Amino acid sequence: MTENHIPIPELFVSPEAAASLKDAAGDMPSWDLSPRQICDLELLMNGGFSPLKGFLTEDDYNGVVENMRLADGSLWPMPITLDVSDKFAEGVEPGNDIALRDQEGVILAVMSVTDKYVPNKSREAEKVFGADDLAHPAVNYLHNQAGNVYLGGPVKGLQSPTHYDFRGRRNTPNELRAMFKKLGWRKVVVFQTRNPLHRAHQELTFRAAREVQANLMIHPVVGMTKPGDVDHFTRVRCYEAVLDKYPQATTTLSLLNLAMRMAGPREAVWHGLIRRNHGATHFIVGRDHAGPGKNSAGEDFYGPYDAQELFRTHEDEIGVKMVDFKHMVYVQERAQYEPADEIEEGVTVLNISGTELRRRLREGLDIPEWFSFPEVVQELRRNSPPRAQQGFTVFFTGLSGSGKSTVANALMVKLMEMGGRPVTLLDGDVVRKHLSSELGFSKEHRDINIQRIGYVASEITKNGGIAICAPIAPYTSTRRRVREMIEQYGAFCEVHVSTPLEECERRDRKGLYKLAREGKIKEFTGISDPYEEPKTPELRVDTSDIDVDNAAHQVLLTLENMGLIGLR
Repeated sequence: MTENHIPIPELFVSPEAAASLKDAAGDMPSWDLSPRQICDLELLMNGGFSPLKGFLTEDDYNGVVENMRLADGSLWPMPITLDVSDKFAEGVEPGNDIALRDQEGVILAVMSVTDKYVPNKSREAEKVFGADDLAHPAVNYLHNQAGNVYLGGPVKGLQSPTHYDFRGRRNTPNELRAMFKKLGWRKVVVFQTRNPLHRAHQELTFRAAREVQANLMIHPVVGMTKPGDVDHFTRVRCYEAVLDKYPQATTTLSLLNLAMRMAGPREAVWHGLIRRNHGATHFIVGRDHAGPGKNSAGEDFYGPYDAQELFRTHEDEIGVKMVDFKHMVYVQERAQYEPADEIEEGVTVLNISGTELRRRLREGLDIPEWFSFPEVVQELRRNSPPRAQQGFTVFFTGLSGSGKSTVANALMVKLMEMGGRPVTLLDGDVVRKHLSSELGFSKEHRDINIQRIGYVASEITKNGGIAICAPIAPYTSTRRRVREMIEQYGAFCEVHVSTPLEECERRDRKGLYKLAREGKIKEFTGISDPYEEPKTPELRVDTSDIDVDNAAHQVLLTLENMGLIGLR
């Protein structure tokens, strides 16, 4: 029997033990897992993260961060940690068992806590992601969303998280290994993707499978990818449309519920180990594999071939052979795709970048058949209609008294006058009254308030409406979280109302600045609490020297430039 047919260890206990643990869990502290932790736990339990037996202990964590190795020397490049809040950590000590539950409270596993530790997150960011730079989505998550305390210890799996979508396409590592054994697939080359497949991808996967004389598994990530990626429902429909273009007996499609970290070189090694567990013998590693885009200086986080080089260094230990991802381009004269580095001079090369594809979708322009399959384009158009038909959010931020609410009201009236989409104004004071009446003004409560506004705005945007928000929103990380929430569904236009503090204080219709100066209002933005100015808003307006109508018109012009409305 070949190695990729042999079952691998899982962390699930027997049904009898699961029933007993479920009963005992009533007396245990319960941790409700975040979406990322649920993805991690599923792959721990089903063997996708083998050889891990649970969330990393402090020794394992330090080894992984510093040199990509567990304490026993095994290669493992990514910290798989259970981050929890300070408050929860206070009630848990090594030696305790805790119940790990999904977001509906269903128990999935019991963890025996062996370690409780406070990580050096800046060090983790530097070593794992290459830089402690908040432009990296995983670094931002680490500093602004993850809990401060890590718990480590082995996990006993009771049941997998429930997925109601594409159930026939979701396979555990052992289900895939059994299938490969049954079909006699001794060599399996895996293509990892978080994007829809176009003709160039089909050609490169064909070539990869032919080159190593292997069967092909398309293994897209449907857990958590990069903010702004096409949602997995749309992508899977695209994959299913393309599957018909492959020879049926040689290709399969399976979905991987992985929370990506976009860690470039380390991520490539991690993906290789995960795919080995899923029965792969070969793995296609792309140019800038799992790169997150640009850093704060506007440069790529990783070099284009860093991931391939690190994978090649550890190839034997990973146990999966790397297949180089060829950059495929369309040669017009021969009406076919060919590797870019094999093309002679003098021929016409056609290519459409991801940015150009998004522009064509946004503006309703033609997408040629040589680039993508009509079935894929049809799915993408359903998901991404032209921008002038999509919902969007205008998010005003600025000091109290800067003129946010006044300009937001004027903008609402102008948009309602134009018609076409429902418009909802989520003003700071009104939201406080109806959504957040129980909250105070601490940083934690202000963050919760802004996230509630963001959630409502994202639902309005998702359903094709226009949301106008006008809170103070003083913190960069919270505004970023709201942007990411909304950009899953439509455009986000941040307007910084940059009226200076002196002018806001001079206006002070509610007398709030006076009370703050006298110390009667604690944590008042601009006086006793900081306001973090947006660095790159879509628009900056100062209402000191322009009237409200002019300010609202500037927002309309910005929305027109973004393709969201038509003024002419």
